[in-house]
Amino acid sequence: ELYTSQGCTQCPRANRLLGIFSRDDDVLALTFPVGIWDYLGWQDTFARPEFAQRQRADRRPLRLRDVSTPQVVIDGRRQVVGAGGAALQSAIDEEAARRIFPPEIEFRESGDRVGVGSGPAPAGGAEVVAVLYTPGPQTVEIERGDNRGRSVRHTNVVRSVRTLGDWTGQPRLYALPSTREPDQAVAILVQSKADRRILNGAVLPPR
Repeated sequence: ELYTSQGCTQCPRANRLLGIFSRDDDVLALTFPVGIWDYLGWQDTFARPEFAQRQRADRRPLRLRDVSTPQVVIDGRRQVVGAGGAALQSAIDEEAARRIFPPEIEFRESGDRVGVGSGPAPAGGAEVVAVLYTPGPQTVEIERGDNRGRSVRHTNVVRSVRTLGDWTGQPRLYALPSTREPDQAVAILVQSKADRRILNGAVLPPR
């Protein structure tokens, strides 16, 4: 999860890096735009309050005093700030190796429901989150602020985040958001409530 802002001078480089990692079929790369730098004169065209809320929710489990951009959160377990591609790749590989016996996620052929299988539930339980996003790149021309005159490229921009329900370790079916646009994909994340770690994820492509 990349938390980025169009008014942040360091974010375009992080955006490009996420675009590179998004090409890996084993990596789910999502862009969460936030308006942390809107006061500098340019309002982020993709930012939503719930994205900033999600970023703030990671502070306690990641032991952070505050939030910043650009910030990459990997599996809800660790953050990478201002690192190069090699450091980010190393962090991704290390976190992937820690995922043990994740619950299976299966989309129904009807396209309106998703099933999450059985598995060990974390202390405090977990929730199933639907992340609706627009796959691929999008470019925005910045007209004001510190990035004035720059073309900022985003990849897999998140449009909304919705909690579908709790997961307690038993198999369960969840209804997918019915308002998904035809060009949007939906990522399903099974996420621990207490420590925010992501147990598993899967993607349903655009219709």
